[in-house]
Amino acid sequence: MSFKIAIIGAGSVGFTKKLFTDILCVPEFKDIEFALTDVSEHNLGMIKAILDRIVEANNLPTKVTATTDRRKALEGARYIISCVRVGGLEAYADDIRIPLKYGIDQCVGDTICAGGILYGQRNIPVILDFCKDISEVAETGAKFLNYANPMAMNTWAAIEYGKVDTVGLCHGVQHGAEQIAEVLGAKSPGELDYVCSGINHQTWFIELRLNGRPIGKDELVAAFEAHPVYSKQEKLRIDVLKRFGVYSTESNGHLSEYLPWYRKRPDEITRWIDMSDWIHGETGGYLRYSTETRNWFETEYPQFLEAASKPIDPARRSNEHASHILEALETNRVYRGHFNVKNNGVIANLPQDAIIESPGFVDRFGINMAAGITLPEACAATCMASINVQRMSVHAAIAGDIDLLKLAVLHDPLVGAVSTPEEVWQMVDEMVVAQAAWLPQYADAVPAAKERLSKSKVKTREWAGAARRSVRSIEELRAEKAAFKQAG
Repeated sequence: MSFKIAIIGAGSVGFTKKLFTDILCVPEFKDIEFALTDVSEHNLGMIKAILDRIVEANNLPTKVTATTDRRKALEGARYIISCVRVGGLEAYADDIRIPLKYGIDQCVGDTICAGGILYGQRNIPVILDFCKDISEVAETGAKFLNYANPMAMNTWAAIEYGKVDTVGLCHGVQHGAEQIAEVLGAKSPGELDYVCSGINHQTWFIELRLNGRPIGKDELVAAFEAHPVYSKQEKLRIDVLKRFGVYSTESNGHLSEYLPWYRKRPDEITRWIDMSDWIHGETGGYLRYSTETRNWFETEYPQFLEAASKPIDPARRSNEHASHILEALETNRVYRGHFNVKNNGVIANLPQDAIIESPGFVDRFGINMAAGITLPEACAATCMASINVQRMSVHAAIAGDIDLLKLAVLHDPLVGAVSTPEEVWQMVDEMVVAQAAWLPQYADAVPAAKERLSKSKVKTREWAGAARRSVRSIEELRAEKAAFKQAG
């Protein structure tokens, strides 16, 4: 087979490498072309050198090109994969820093909450540019695979306004299933069969079977509470399981941001999180992790390049959906996964226009969703709160409507539990002004926002958050990795 895959945001070096090696685990795909594009020529050079080394080491005919000209990369592409972060770590730092001034403590801030909503405002105009290029220069009927957060907002914009065949992809369901299989004592994750449905990062394991045996709430709660690690790392998630009766796919830290109950009081936050790793609830945890990862990669790049000389091992193919979807579409080998698509009746008690994450099957006819799912009422209610925020956020981003943007942030569950309307109005003004370089649709609103800020009497505070850790130096990271290796 010979076709072209374009990867936008290919400078996300580690993730691009994973997608690349996964796809080349499919025997029929050795002759394809990968076209890499990114705004950073420096990052593009690094990832191209790594992928070229992989191709050479495995004696493959695969073609790899790299260009900062996105339109050129998309020309003739059958599949386009996006893993962009518009604004990079600079804008992301403001997504965490500015809400903290108003008492909003986020762990990740890339899905909803104040940070996730502003992230969507930066991404959506760029997503629509991608869609325009795809429609004009990609292969007819090209499929857009979006890995970038905020997943639901980006996918919503691409489908509703970009008019491109789009699917959103995430690995939260797979990771949650691996946890459940482990606590239940399964020999492998494959022993667990499940139905998981909802919206991205708020997906729910509504049916579980281990080797054909149904697993109920009480057994699952007992299994998690008995686990020596997860009982400490997933306290909030286990509490939600007890109250809702079903387990959420999303990590302890992520889930804490989407609900109005666990992060609204600083003295309560530490009760529900765990500081053993960023993902369990640390203030600005993913920002710290992303910063350390970037610094580590820049410093240790020669080692990453050397590691690329190893043979590709199909047995180590990851459970990221992209390679499996492409394999099913091109070879007709059926693949079952969980995909982000427009609802259109798949989940009966969520809105038709919402972007849902739910089970589907892929073959040469496309992605076919399993319809007729009804979520437990508490799960549907929690999803609905986020869907309403997502819808307003998308509409605000499309129209450049700062008033609608403020209403979207006001209706966010955690923001609404922490901040007053006056604080939300000022916070949004401050974030739009700080991120104006990445928000072209709000250019006309920025002068008035600056004027309001100059006259505002709303008080803020400089606050690091309830559970903040400093970014570790390269030396600290080396020492930690050495200690971990020595411990076995």
